[in-house]
Amino acid sequence: MASRYRQVYCGQAPVPLSGIDQGMESMRLSTLLIVMATSALGWDANFVSAQGFGLPGGGGNTASPTNGFPTTGVPSTAAPSTAGRVNSGQTAVQSLGQSPVSTTSVAADKTLPSGAGQKYRKYDLSPYTGHLKQVVRPEQAVVDWIIRETGSDAWFSPPFGFLNADHSTLSVYHTPEMHQVVGEVVEKFVAGDTEPQVLSVKVLNVGNPNWRSRAQLLMQHVGVDSPGVQAWLLSKENAAMVMNQLRQRTDTRIKQDLNLVLHNGQTQKLTSTVGKNYVRNMRQTPTGWPPYEPETGEIHVGYKVEISPLLSTDGKVIDCVIKAEIDQLDKLLPVDLELPLQNNQVHRAQIDVPQVVSWRLNERFRWPSDMILLLSCGVVASPDGKPASPMSFLNMDMLTGTTTGRADALMFIQFKGRASANLTHTGPSMQMASPHNPTSRGRY
Repeated sequence: MASRYRQVYCGQAPVPLSGIDQGMESMRLSTLLIVMATSALGWDANFVSAQGFGLPGGGGNTASPTNGFPTTGVPSTAAPSTAGRVNSGQTAVQSLGQSPVSTTSVAADKTLPSGAGQKYRKYDLSPYTGHLKQVVRPEQAVVDWIIRETGSDAWFSPPFGFLNADHSTLSVYHTPEMHQVVGEVVEKFVAGDTEPQVLSVKVLNVGNPNWRSRAQLLMQHVGVDSPGVQAWLLSKENAAMVMNQLRQRTDTRIKQDLNLVLHNGQTQKLTSTVGKNYVRNMRQTPTGWPPYEPETGEIHVGYKVEISPLLSTDGKVIDCVIKAEIDQLDKLLPVDLELPLQNNQVHRAQIDVPQVVSWRLNERFRWPSDMILLLSCGVVASPDGKPASPMSFLNMDMLTGTTTGRADALMFIQFKGRASANLTHTGPSMQMASPHNPTSRGRY
């Protein structure tokens, strides 16, 4: 019987094939024939049959191309089958028709959930946004005030609804009750005064809170949710008397006195911060001498205030959201370090650990526009950011009734009307509202 040989061109004699080698050669030949047949028939080389591996076939578990919706009016041209095919970006589970996320095409049934009587309405914002050509995304203020009025949960929990705005149109899908709230907010923007308004803001700090003893009868107390914060309403006459009393005190410091020019509903920022440097770490120098060098850090101390007023359509009531942040560097705590050197000696250095006092306010107030709102943040970190005096060990606080590095922070807010009627005013400087960052968070 003729022997079969595998030719090995290595300068050696032909080597006879064993029984196992003959079987493997047959398998290779069969595989080659299958590949050639597949190419000749034009099949997709990436097609993989699940049944060949003992798994459920792709055809039985693949969703219908119509996704369960009627096929009336749909062309009858059949699309190529994709059963069992693993596309780019798909997982093995998704390729078998077992996608972990179940989706429904809204375009297929052209309906939205309406079990609670939801309606789709569009609101025209152009009477408001058309006057704010210098403001980036002025429609964002409308969305912000709607969410402040309705709360964010109304748009992210049942019943289903959505809220979207561009420069000229506000699109809302929700219940009739929610549309009524949205309509009232939109009306304050489009039917209110579109001219720039003036809001007077005065920021003071008083060393001792006993100024209240003389001013108590001139102020009308207002409830506040934030702990430690007090608010009063004053007539213009009484506000002038209280301000005069504060100016006569030696511990009163006026930090800001501005007339802010801004459009209805927009947000204005007031910032007064100073950077304080300190040594936060010691690191080795790349040159080797000196062996270590200080690594400095910076803390910004001072205050940041955001004010967003919204007038009623008749201008008699003002709704205002106030956010304030005060950070003060109380003192720097020194820490001694002993750092090793190559000659078994010790390099002594010192770093600082900052002791920071912070205070936050986020409140919403509504009051008659012909009155003045006075806010007291309590005895908190001084808005000027000055640290405690090095002479505090003399305990002079017990004699003066004050706390070193602390002050009663006060804010007077007064609505003065249109900017055109206040431009000739010779009092505090006028400051135009800067465009608010439309992508910022935490504004509700």
